[in-house]
Amino acid sequence: MGDTARTGAAAATADTSAGFSDRLADHARAVEGVLDALLPAEGGMAGEAGLRAAMRYATLGGGKRLRAFLAIETAAMLGHAGIGALRCGAAVEALHAYSLVHDDLPCMDDDDLRRGRPTVHRAWDEATAVLAGDALQTFAFEILADPETHGDGAVRARLCLRLAQASGAAGMVGGQAIDLGAEGSDTPLDAAGVKRLQALKTGALIEVSAELGALVAGAPEADIERIRAYAAALGEAFQIADDLLDVTGSVEETGKAVGKDAGAGKATFVDILGIEGARGRAAALAREAADHLAPFGGGATALAEAANFVIARRS
Repeated sequence: MGDTARTGAAAATADTSAGFSDRLADHARAVEGVLDALLPAEGGMAGEAGLRAAMRYATLGGGKRLRAFLAIETAAMLGHAGIGALRCGAAVEALHAYSLVHDDLPCMDDDDLRRGRPTVHRAWDEATAVLAGDALQTFAFEILADPETHGDGAVRARLCLRLAQASGAAGMVGGQAIDLGAEGSDTPLDAAGVKRLQALKTGALIEVSAELGALVAGAPEADIERIRAYAAALGEAFQIADDLLDVTGSVEETGKAVGKDAGAGKATFVDILGIEGARGRAAALAREAADHLAPFGGGATALAEAANFVIARRS
């Protein structure tokens, strides 16, 4: 990456005086606005109206938008602060919302609460939840494929390809399949199996979120590889923190049911390493993530802070 791009990145992320949480909230509001404008407006025929309302319910008004933050901050670090990064963030949040809607279904994790509210299949019904998830998945690719995201069709195609790879059988969906297959198994997953499950189910979408920001910014391949390495370590730390919250958190803090992993017989790093061992591993991964950003200098401050944020959060 050239000196001009590094200077622009430093300028784009220099103002951290308001604190990381404020920066995260600012990006969340910006992405919320994009999603609100792009999602189908409420109304329409009877079934259509329910679908649109469920899509908006699942996507708007909740969550920290960490994945969008990664896309936006990565692009800013590389000197790009245009609408393309915001749209990449909106796309990955739409796809994340679809995954949560489907994960909560009775045939998957069977959850009644998400972000402190009834899950979509409880607020509506299972059929509406399936269709809302389906629509949000395709909506994500619609955002990326639109010329508003990037003027170069080859870049848009790569954005779509990478999100598809990260969210399909070789990514998030594959991880969910491993997770379901491990439930109630006589042979619990070992450390290598847990790492693979989490890298696919959670890590792949976190990793591609940062990568989309790099791609829309036109980063060279060497920088993209560094960003992938950063986000891979971040994703693993994020999931370990989630596993710890399932053991040590409360419904009031997390906005969802806790203690479900043990109840379902799921193996996690908390089971394998113990609570303190899992905390130590998460902290080491946060340091590793930050180390991958060293070549980007001060422009990577916000992304480095994200690594500490994911292991300290309580929701």
